[in-house]
Amino acid sequence: MPQDVIGVDIAKDWIDVFFLSTGRAERVQMRAAGLRAFAARARGALVVFEASGGYERPLAEALDAAGVVYARVNPRQAREFARATGRLAKTDRVDARMLAEMGRALAPRPTPPADPDRVRLAALVGRRDDLGAMLQAEVTRLHQARDPSVRRDLQGMIAVLRRRIGKLEAEIAAVIGADAALSDRSRLLRTMPGIGPLLAARLLARLPELGRLDRRAIAKLAGLAPHACDSGRFRGRRRIWGGRAEVRRTLYLAGFIASRYDPVLKAFRRKLQEAGKPVKLAIIACARKLLTILNAMLRDQREHQPVAG
Repeated sequence: MPQDVIGVDIAKDWIDVFFLSTGRAERVQMRAAGLRAFAARARGALVVFEASGGYERPLAEALDAAGVVYARVNPRQAREFARATGRLAKTDRVDARMLAEMGRALAPRPTPPADPDRVRLAALVGRRDDLGAMLQAEVTRLHQARDPSVRRDLQGMIAVLRRRIGKLEAEIAAVIGADAALSDRSRLLRTMPGIGPLLAARLLARLPELGRLDRRAIAKLAGLAPHACDSGRFRGRRRIWGGRAEVRRTLYLAGFIASRYDPVLKAFRRKLQEAGKPVKLAIIACARKLLTILNAMLRDQREHQPVAG
């Protein structure tokens, strides 16, 4: 365990810092020089902060550059720790102290240093998906529009979005193709029915742990692990929650496609539906099984082997 644990609460323009060993609190402006100076003081400690929708990236980059160990934790986990320790108030300084104490109590797994190629891939994939959502919205509006001028405007915007999406997909392919490790992992993933170039890119960008964790840990990370809700003799329905929502959506789509074309998953889905399981639940189960298969493929560095018949 590092000698010190430092909790950091992240805002848009600054970070609040709490050093557990000394009890010192301070505020650092979210500027490159300030973050570099903080990272230099944090050497030898474990820095704990929440994933904050991208606001944490400058801090993570400064810590990576300084070789500082840090753990990026799930905000829900942090809030549950705060409630468990009786902290109902929520301020930036209180949160920084709580994160430091959480780091000491739970010793969260350190976050691996960011790979620049994977960071760029994640940015491109995120932008491509943003434009994809915009395109779908414009197509829906076109179906509903009746005014000729509005329809022409929508058609022009749809054409622009499709060109931009095509350009981004070419950039995504170029980033993967230029990196031997990413290229090999993408090739292996795409041997599985239901995993095309874009789905493979999403998994590479958003689930870099794939192939490096056991099946239970990777399912939990992807938000596909069923959680029990039992008490005494009562046995509640298992539910999935938590994890990375974007990864879960990607795997749900992949599970839907794979359960139509892969013989094993197709039979698995049919068996569930014949047993009376709802279609959505059956597809989620297929997505979880697909994730287990993909995890083993990357772990063992092997292509998917189709089952005859």
